[in-house]
Amino acid sequence: MFTENDLRELVGYQAQQSMLTIYLNTDPTMGNADSYRLRLRNMLKSVELAADVQQVEEYFDTEDDWAGRSVAIFSDHSKQFFKVFPLAVPVPDLIHIGIRPNVRPLADLLDSYGGYSVVLIDKQGARLFHFHLGQLVEQEGVLGASVRQVKKGGSGVTGMRGGITSQTRGVEETIERNMREVIDFSTKFFEEKHIRRILLSGTDDNIALYRSYLPRMWQSLIVGTFPGSMLASHQEILNKALEIGKKAEKEREDLLIEKLITQSSKQAGAIVGIEPTLKAVNEGRIQTLVIQYGFQAKGFRCPQCNTITSLSEIVCKQCNSEAIGISDVIATAVSLTLKNGGEVDVVHNQPKFEKAGSIGAFLRY
Repeated sequence: MFTENDLRELVGYQAQQSMLTIYLNTDPTMGNADSYRLRLRNMLKSVELAADVQQVEEYFDTEDDWAGRSVAIFSDHSKQFFKVFPLAVPVPDLIHIGIRPNVRPLADLLDSYGGYSVVLIDKQGARLFHFHLGQLVEQEGVLGASVRQVKKGGSGVTGMRGGITSQTRGVEETIERNMREVIDFSTKFFEEKHIRRILLSGTDDNIALYRSYLPRMWQSLIVGTFPGSMLASHQEILNKALEIGKKAEKEREDLLIEKLITQSSKQAGAIVGIEPTLKAVNEGRIQTLVIQYGFQAKGFRCPQCNTITSLSEIVCKQCNSEAIGISDVIATAVSLTLKNGGEVDVVHNQPKFEKAGSIGAFLRY
């Protein structure tokens, strides 16, 4: 399973000359194993890194356990570096040759599908699920005391020992104890699993009760709610989580782009456009790099100081070294941003952002 630690390792890696990055869609709906192996061979025809190509082909020829829907491969044979990550969500086919691994698709997956928790709630307890990149990672549960409902029309006298008021108070105290136990269990779960988004499921009353006890810092991570049974299957929960998560992510991206373009127009800590953004990457000023999904651009990189640009400069303006052409300067910008401690946010279907250049950033200073 691909994690944030894996991303950091890839971001920190640099080949001496060139390395190979491959993303291959192995979703069964796209065909059988023979069909994706054929696609892979066609992708590799243009690659001149013979040792890396052989290593990749040997892996696919000997490995037949494909439970995922795509796979990411990173190979630098000269330094005996070879990493394979099966993924439970599909990604488009992609092949990249460069001095650094192309981590753009993985950064996008972590941004869209990483660190989800679903909490199924009732008045006695909760079931908590941790989903990461479309996979169920872990499930835990907490169960408190049974809640006995007060029957209407009872013979007890209101306010007297054993009467309706006393019974009602007892039920409320039990529910409160259970909910506090559930909240304590939930917050520890969220912290340990590094949860980034939370979905709540249950009746409206139980969801409202849970939210009223949940600390404010965790309430801010709630992206949606849906009715659900405590007996729901893993797949039912995952499907609903992905459905609601995509909708919530679209709303978040809309607000993000509106904020980016507004702040950029006011020169208030944000920029848009390829060359201003690449300049900020070179200066290490980027807090969050924002890219339209699928956006690529050719560019140049200085082998001495790692300055990148989209301009056709033969000589680096920083150190007068001869620049090297690169097929996707955006992928390099992603790697450098992450290496410098910035974040990357990949957005989808944003026409206004596309008109502004499909790339921008929020700045540290």
